[in-house]
Amino acid sequence: MRYEAHLLILSLALLLSRSSAYAHHSFAAEFDTDKPAQISGTVTKVEWTNPHVHFYVDVKNDQGEVVNWNIELGPPLILRHLGWRQDSLKAGDQVTVEGYLAKDQSKLANAKKVTLADGRSVFAGSSAEKRTE
Repeated sequence: MRYEAHLLILSLALLLSRSSAYAHHSFAAEFDTDKPAQISGTVTKVEWTNPHVHFYVDVKNDQGEVVNWNIELGPPLILRHLGWRQDSLKAGDQVTVEGYLAKDQSKLANAKKVTLADGRSVFAGSSAEKRTE
């Protein structure tokens, strides 16, 4: 019985680790360095998860409509090394994001730098900085 339990746990761990690896993507597959963007607005949600931290920002477009943008940061471990904490961004915070737009025209961007309401700028651990194209 003990052998079967260990085998089951090992199988589940292997299955879960493989699925998260497949979910990860390369920067070049999803984002375009020829489409830099600056996005300013109000943080609505923060997801501090692997493989990338995401936060969402309400932004007024040219027609005055509020559009919610999904902003991708680097992995949590990299962000911690850059000085981020899980409470560095909170809903209601005003931010300006410099980064790159998604290739598919969706409201998704990969952040390079985030400027907080108090004027501090923090690097976002963007995978664009590691590209070797």
